[in-house]
Amino acid sequence: MTTFRYSEYLSQFRNAGRKPADVGRVVCGPGGRRRRSEAGECGGASGPEDVDPMVYDAIRRGDVEVLNDLASSSSSSSLLKESKDGWIPLHDAAYCGQTDCLKILLRAHPGSVDKRTLGEQTALLLAVSREHLSCVRCLLEAGADPDISSNNKVTPLYKACELENVEMVSLILSYGATVNQRCGLGWTALHEAVSRNNTEICDLLVQARATINPANTYSITPLIVAAQQGHMKALCYLIKKGADVNIQTCDGFTALHEASRKGHRDIVSLLMSKNADANKPSSSGLLPLHLAAQYGHHEIVSLLVSVTSRARLRHSWISPLHLAAEHNRHTVATVLLKTGADVNARLALSHSNRYPDRRATALYFAAANGSAETAEVLLNAGASLSLDPVSPLLMAVHRGCVSTVALLLEKGANVDVTIPSFATSFSALIALSLNNLSLLKCLLANGCDARSCFSCTYGSAPHPQAQLRIPSDGHVFQRDSLSFINCAEPPVTAIQFCEWISTPAMNLSVGPIVDLLLEHVGQVQLCHKLIEQLDRQEEWHYVKKKSMSPRPLLHLCRLRIRVQMGRDRLRFIAGLDLPKRLIKYLSVEE
Repeated sequence: MTTFRYSEYLSQFRNAGRKPADVGRVVCGPGGRRRRSEAGECGGASGPEDVDPMVYDAIRRGDVEVLNDLASSSSSSSLLKESKDGWIPLHDAAYCGQTDCLKILLRAHPGSVDKRTLGEQTALLLAVSREHLSCVRCLLEAGADPDISSNNKVTPLYKACELENVEMVSLILSYGATVNQRCGLGWTALHEAVSRNNTEICDLLVQARATINPANTYSITPLIVAAQQGHMKALCYLIKKGADVNIQTCDGFTALHEASRKGHRDIVSLLMSKNADANKPSSSGLLPLHLAAQYGHHEIVSLLVSVTSRARLRHSWISPLHLAAEHNRHTVATVLLKTGADVNARLALSHSNRYPDRRATALYFAAANGSAETAEVLLNAGASLSLDPVSPLLMAVHRGCVSTVALLLEKGANVDVTIPSFATSFSALIALSLNNLSLLKCLLANGCDARSCFSCTYGSAPHPQAQLRIPSDGHVFQRDSLSFINCAEPPVTAIQFCEWISTPAMNLSVGPIVDLLLEHVGQVQLCHKLIEQLDRQEEWHYVKKKSMSPRPLLHLCRLRIRVQMGRDRLRFIAGLDLPKRLIKYLSVEE
């Protein structure tokens, strides 16, 4: 499930347009030397080797007499020599805020007013970046072009908006700056002002005829920026000026989608009061309600449910309840169910078929993602355990979520389920419980068949060197692999417990697993391969001895009682009106 990642885009853009790129390295001077440590706030030590260091020293000290002498001498051409970064003294004067020096340099070489550095910064952009208003005015009066942008396509106007310098924005606009000029990613100055929630600058831009609905590279308008960032002031201003509340990005997302995704409840309420369409789907078919559910904003879900078309939801490929289950938004699931959501709604067949396990219900999504709280909400609301091709219990065991497994068993899940594509002669749930002994114990206590683990075709005879049908690393049983849980036909020959436990991934745990299994069976005979595995570790000899010794009468009586109770009643043992010690005895807890 993917949605438009506006925040990632914004971060990308900001990093592309920040001072280090726009100002030729804030801490470095024309020659690339360190600035702040050597010359205070505004300058480095000297320029490049081919530029007279006296020029830069004079600029940074604001020594107009020295600079006047240099400008009027025959060596005034040195004032146009560039550093390796393409800086000339004019750039340094603008950067350092030395207005008087700037005037001298402009009189000496008026044609250099728009000279650019290698980073495409003009003296005007450098002055704006450092917020030197008097330098900005001086350069504009000298004819500096306010529309020349840096290599990141950042203009002086855009930079002034980023810095939220109202006076500078007004000054640049008064000299005819193009108000709708775009940066490298298509943002205008209005986008930036809105992202700062600065309505005063917004008003200056709109008065200068800024387009109210300019779309950037991704068709994001300032209104969508305001909604995504939760900027109420800017949003109200834009709506008042006629911004389209239902305009969509290239991915089909509206301002209502973005506000719902980010959890801005007040923004959602305002947009709805301004006739924002809650039934306008994105290009992926998601409504604002879907996003609010996915990101867990239950208050917004409550607002949107009443204005979202049930017919539109029924025709969506996924329901908000599925998304709530997938991301464990149990509070959202509760709200949706209380407002009439179908707890057994199924994923659209075309999308269900994209999953190897053909998952369909919200309950399965909850089990597949370890969403125990949401699974409980769904089960309490009557979620069916039998609507998915693969049992939700199988998936919960595969994920190792003991709480979800216990809940499903309590609700009557079948412990005899099989892996559709992977045949075993013993319980599939035991195969999936891996080394999770607490999970295995829970399954066995609820009637999982332990005896089948000791039914071997070869018995006490040596086993042939068969070609195992599972990888030697046992990766098909790992929780991050779902490839084997699918709806394909299983192989004809089923894998035996002794084969599975002998794989390198499992044989280090054979002792504790067999020991636990023995607590849920009567007298059994270990096969040759199991004995061979137990003999490899000296500390597991007690398990072998336990299997060969007569089982205690106390143990056999417990098994007999549990058989008489029947598997379906085992989950009710804890609620029986019996002494606690007897309940523990029957539950195999002692």
